[in-house]
This record gives sequence, C-alpha cells and structure tokens, in this order.
Amino acid sequence: MYWKNIITKEWTLFLDRDGVINDRIIDGYVTQIEEFVFLPNVLEAFKIFKNRFKRVIIVTNQQGVGKGIMRYKDVENVHNFMIQMIENHGGKVDKIYFCPQLKSDVDNYRKPSPKMAFFAKNDFPEIDFEKSIMIGDMNSDIEFGKNAGMKTIFVGDNELILNPDDRFNSLYDFAKII
Repeated sequence: MYWKNIITKEWTLFLDRDGVINDRIIDGYVTQIEEFVFLPNVLEAFKIFKNRFKRVIIVTNQQGVGKGIMRYKDVENVHNFMIQMIENHGGKVDKIYFCPQLKSDVDNYRKPSPKMAFFAKNDFPEIDFEKSIMIGDMNSDIEFGKNAGMKTIFVGDNELILNPDDRFNSLYDFAKII
C-alpha cells in the first residue's frame, strides 16, 4: 500500500517494453505486429495507470535496428499497434522513446543511460524525476531509473543484481495496488 499513499496525478510512469508490456522474444526481437503479444492483464493495467499518472512514457532499447534485423518503420508499426490497442482498452501512452543503437556504439543512449528520460523531460518539462517511477524487467531498466533519480520497480523473475525500490510479479500486480 506504500505506492497508493505517495502517487498523485503529478507523477510520471516510465515503462520498459519487452518483458514488461509484451512477451520478450529470447535472443530475438519483435520485428512485426504478429510477434507482439501483450502479457496477461497489461491492457487493464494501462487503464488504471491512465487515471493515476499524469504521464505514461515507454523507453525501450531496440538494437535490432542497429543490427539490420528490422527497420525504424517496423518498430514504428509495432508501437502504433501497441498504442492503438492500449487506447482501445481505455489506457494511454504519452510517448515512446526507443534507442536503435548498438551497445558498442560510442555515445549511445541505450538504457542504462538516462538520456531517454532527459528526452522525455525536454518534451514534457513538468516531469519531475523525483516523482517518477521506472518499471522494468532487466538490470539496465533499474539502473536507468536510478541514473535519472526515479523510484524503481522490478517485474518478473529475471535475475537482478541491483536493489529496486520494489518488486512485483507483473505490471498488473503493481497496477492493482495503486
């Protein structure tokens, strides 16, 4: 019940995509709409988030573009489909930021770099990182949130090195308690 007591309508929610919103393709990438499968109850979670958070932002590493496995247009098609489904079920996404760069690229802005958070703050100046939560299923997601000064929540059962502020089995489990 801790979260219910601190979250107000001025808070921002940052979310990772693969493994949090949709099934992660192990050792692969979601390259087309047909491969994008929402995790259970995620659409219901977004409906709850719409009423609890001022902004809902998705931040995702998509180095499949940098590897030539998919194109920008492929990622945009998947994101447009995802947003349409979320909106059709009463939720919202204010913006999606994705990094197409390779891990090996110098000066990349992949998570755990907080640069995508700064892009969001530039687009939505009212974002206060001290009143923001990052939810992810990988160490890089938690590190991203910490690097930007956010609260962090880990979902799923991946092995975790860092200490997030909280843990839940799924995005929906978090949504239910707020």
